[in-house]
Amino acid sequence: MGGMPIPSRAALVDHLVRTRIAGDVATPRDNNLAHYRRLANGDRHYWLGLELGERWTDEQDVLAVMAERCGVVDDPGHRVGQDTIDPELTVDGLDRMAARLRKAAAGRERVLFATGHPGALLDVHSRTAAALRAAGCDIVRIPGGLTADEGYVVQFADVAVFERGASLWHTHSPEPMRAILAALDTPPDLVVADHGWAGCAGQHGVDAMGYADSNDPALFLAEAEGSLQVTVPLDDHVLDPRFYEPMTAYLLDAAGLTP
Repeated sequence: MGGMPIPSRAALVDHLVRTRIAGDVATPRDNNLAHYRRLANGDRHYWLGLELGERWTDEQDVLAVMAERCGVVDDPGHRVGQDTIDPELTVDGLDRMAARLRKAAAGRERVLFATGHPGALLDVHSRTAAALRAAGCDIVRIPGGLTADEGYVVQFADVAVFERGASLWHTHSPEPMRAILAALDTPPDLVVADHGWAGCAGQHGVDAMGYADSNDPALFLAEAEGSLQVTVPLDDHVLDPRFYEPMTAYLLDAAGLTP
């Protein structure tokens, strides 16, 4: 991490709250509830590449999982205003992710990284990929020329991203990951991603882990059902991407991947 000090759990919790990666996050309560309702009503945009069937048709059931696994306010009567992510749950998720990364390193697995949030999480994924490569893992290179959603699926700093109009785009779509998996001769042993990239991989039976915001419930439901191995709750686009650096340092240290 270029000399980045490794924070203790308590110091990381304080940092997450101070930078609003967790704690009182920027995503408002009404936005969270609207997304839970749309998922429950069957809007596939909010399913993030997963097949949820008829299992999550009650908004209150979705809210209950989000309160348990993300730390949003559990009161159904709280409809507007501030909502929260529990920083302790964020660190718990990082610890679970670290355990799976440690297993990947021990087995020298083939790992694919991808992000729908290149403006915030690209460096988190890229640093994790570099640490796994140093530990002997094979970081999957995607085939060239892949297209999806009227754009291109490309790889930048070892991380698959969606490119359109000479820019890296924010996307929730599962289609870029679907294109990758269809083009690979052998699926990865592990996918580390977010949004539809993670959901699509998990739906295809690949071991997958992801980061998710309080208004993206599908990945939390997937972890609850076992189709996603780990979902780490956090605000996935805070003001300064460097705010995620202590979190990444903690993750890599917990995984035994710090030089």
